[in-house]
Amino acid sequence: MSARAEGRWQGMNWIRQSSRLAIYLRDGLACVYCGESVEDGAQLSLDHVKPHSKGGSNAATNLVTCCKHCNDSRGNRALSSWAEAVAQYRNHGIMAKDILNGVRAATRRKLNRAEAAELIARRGTCLKVISSL
Repeated sequence: MSARAEGRWQGMNWIRQSSRLAIYLRDGLACVYCGESVEDGAQLSLDHVKPHSKGGSNAATNLVTCCKHCNDSRGNRALSSWAEAVAQYRNHGIMAKDILNGVRAATRRKLNRAEAAELIARRGTCLKVISSL
């Protein structure tokens, strides 16, 4: 039975906090789509590169850091059309191909799960770690 069917697909419960934090750190604590960071006030979340509703997995290679605005706006749109939309609405000189290249680069970088787990052990939760940075 899937996490969604078991009711574990809610909030932050579908992924370990250390894995979530490791992905956030891998992606520089910023949305890979629009570039908003925690320093800018972005509320971070995770997005499935290949949407879960279209068979995408919860593997780190299919997850990227995303701000809440981009995550809510994307829905299950294809990444290529979503990158076009972000490039147009952000209008900050970044082209859709740059966004796509950034996503590919992010998903290929290694996660430092040990560092994330250590930070959580010291501070208590993923959210507390992010708030303290």
